[in-house]
Amino acid sequence: MTQGRVAIGSALGLYGICFAGCHPLPVLPDNATSYHVLYSIDWWAALVEPEPFEYLPRELASPAVDPDLPPSQVEVVAVTRDHRVRGISPGGKVDWTFKTRGHFVAGPTVKEGVAYVPGGDGSLYALDARSGQLKWQYDSGEDLLTSPVLDEQMVLVATENDALLAVDRKSGALRWRYHRELHASSAFTIYGAADPLLYRGSIYIGFSDGSLVALKASDGSVKWERFLTTEGKQFLDVDAAPVIDAAGRLYAASYKDGVYALDPETGTIQWHTAKPGVTGLALRRSLLFSSGDQTLAAYLTASGKQLWNLNLGNKAARRVVVARGLLMAPTSSALLFVDPANGRTLSSWNPGKGVTAVPFWAQGRLYVISNLGYLYALRLHGGSRG
Repeated sequence: MTQGRVAIGSALGLYGICFAGCHPLPVLPDNATSYHVLYSIDWWAALVEPEPFEYLPRELASPAVDPDLPPSQVEVVAVTRDHRVRGISPGGKVDWTFKTRGHFVAGPTVKEGVAYVPGGDGSLYALDARSGQLKWQYDSGEDLLTSPVLDEQMVLVATENDALLAVDRKSGALRWRYHRELHASSAFTIYGAADPLLYRGSIYIGFSDGSLVALKASDGSVKWERFLTTEGKQFLDVDAAPVIDAAGRLYAASYKDGVYALDPETGTIQWHTAKPGVTGLALRRSLLFSSGDQTLAAYLTASGKQLWNLNLGNKAARRVVVARGLLMAPTSSALLFVDPANGRTLSSWNPGKGVTAVPFWAQGRLYVISNLGYLYALRLHGGSRG
């Protein structure tokens, strides 16, 4: 298995001040110069002081930047297991810190100078991305489990109680709330929720009873609903965020029964591929990628035909990131770099206790937070431009 190479200057700095027990850089083979350069590390920042005797640290929430800004101007906003939100400027300098009352399951969304942060304490925060100053706070009373999705007027975020909240982007007032009433038979579910997909005035979101629902963005009323699972009493969840391709085909997945392609206007199922354990979907041109328990897989978007399957053993990958002709898959042991054409693992990088949070890709940089609480900005060099 080849390793991604790291710029020499970065390597010297990283090895000098790493906390005990972490492994911030890949171990390169002796003949590393013969390997293709997949990535280099622009900068890094240590965010979380390790707790004594902390057995399995996990950072669940993705970092974020404003995708419209160049890397030299971004403020990376990261939320960590110590209940803090931080703003980090290029070079790894922590500019500000904001303390919350609870953990984080999902990461922020940054847009037009504002970071919208979903707190596990039930609050949705709007912070100034440059200073960390609180602009408004909406207390929902429910754990917030998804990264906010924005339109010009609203912030959309899903909760642990199978609800979707639409909060006014300027004032922080609740506009509407859709709650999915679950049947008593849906007794056992997976902790988590699907990020909502906003597309042409409609919102598509999955729920733990196995349903995919299309809502009107204007008021949260139901356009259609479709069950993507067969009869059962446990793990029916549709927790993979739906995606839609350039041809207007909608894709979703249930944990129990696999991947579906649907008509976004009617919810009519166009094809279905049985693939249990799916928790994430991603698109690249005519290919659809699924990730989840033990496997990554690729399908043709037109037919659902499986092209390849990568066995992850006993590991799981929540969702892959597609960029620069590569798939990046976070797992409990490492961040995998995978060839999207054939599913071959090109590199495996462990920055310290693996990577659980999905990396964030924007403007030529991949922002990765390790389970030890280190934030990295990677420049990708591998594959074709994605």
